[in-house]
Amino acid sequence: MRQRFQVSKAIRATLVLWVLTTFIYPLFMLISGQVAFSFQANGSLITNSQGVVIGSALIGQPFTSEKYFWSRPSTTNYSTADPKNDEAGILKTGVSGASNLAPSNPALLARINGNEGEINKLRKAEIQPTADLVYTSGSSLDPHITPESAKVQIPRIAKARGIEPQQLETLISQNTDGRFLDIFGEPGVNVFKLNLALDKIR
Repeated sequence: MRQRFQVSKAIRATLVLWVLTTFIYPLFMLISGQVAFSFQANGSLITNSQGVVIGSALIGQPFTSEKYFWSRPSTTNYSTADPKNDEAGILKTGVSGASNLAPSNPALLARINGNEGEINKLRKAEIQPTADLVYTSGSSLDPHITPESAKVQIPRIAKARGIEPQQLETLISQNTDGRFLDIFGEPGVNVFKLNLALDKIR
């Protein structure tokens, strides 16, 4: 009799926990997210003036024009691989993450120090290389660079757009995210948002 009671108690506890963790808790989190953090819960999507989604504030985008601030390099090219030449299968798998190459790996050294490497590319553009502009992030999708990495690009952009450097410094300051709770992390500049603000300058 007691064994039957214990089995019944275990089954009831399992059912209650199952309902709580499978239905009630997820539903509560879904409603809370949509009510209190709708922008973040829906992917932090950014739209243009026509209401068309042009990207996410959470995922970096590549910029190559002299008129824009450049993002940090990406091992996945921010999933902009050519569908006709996608040998790595980036578009099929949505791969993100670091290359995991050792500091002595020839492929990594070539990407950084080679003739077509990141450092030479920056020097040709008369940009002082910084860590953010040379190395990829852990996810390889990081949309942020440090304020210093943005400021070293000011002369190039000012020349290309005919804008006063002071305007660009102000723009960087306005688009710099501070530390979380003023304690955690480091200040960062979301390159995508910064370039959108840059396009609004006349």
